[in-house]
Amino acid sequence: TRLGPIDAIWHVLNFFAPAVGVGLLAPAFAKLLWRRDLKAVSWTRLSAWATACCAGVQVAGLAVFGHDGKMATYATMVAVCALTLWWVGFGPRRR
Repeated sequence: TRLGPIDAIWHVLNFFAPAVGVGLLAPAFAKLLWRRDLKAVSWTRLSAWATACCAGVQVAGLAVFGHDGKMATYATMVAVCALTLWWVGFGPRRR
């Protein structure tokens, strides 16, 4: 079967959906848990960095495993998101 342009768009959107979901929800929960500590860092900045890093892990997982949906990719995505939030929110260049 041939992949039409609309199908291709949906395929790409669904591929990046887990990265966007984790990249938007994790900073929201972090801002709730560490309200005082993360007051100076905007949610937009945290979510932009987290989403970009999660999307990079998704692409790397596709390159390494040859297809998406591997649990190893998702586990790595969560770990990288946590490290990114720590670096942007609490790291040496937080402001």
